[in-house]
Amino acid sequence: MRHAAGSALDARRSAARARIAALNDREREVAVAVGQGSSNAEIAAALFMSVATVKTHVSRILAKLDLNNRVQIALLTYDAGLLEEDGH
Repeated sequence: MRHAAGSALDARRSAARARIAALNDREREVAVAVGQGSSNAEIAAALFMSVATVKTHVSRILAKLDLNNRVQIALLTYDAGLLEEDGH
């Protein structure tokens, strides 16, 4: 059973990473920050950009990945294992 569960997790992770690959580096950084639960203002401060630019990136992420909200971005970054890579 562990092997089957591990295979399903690997498949989900691979599918999520394939979707994330559509993002450019900056969009990926913003997506990870959204996944960590950061607000637009927190992301702007951490990534040295304006809040308006963060909002633009979030909108582009939603459009590129065909998502509806920030929660879906967070779930996708989690599934892709990006939050683990950043120490979370």
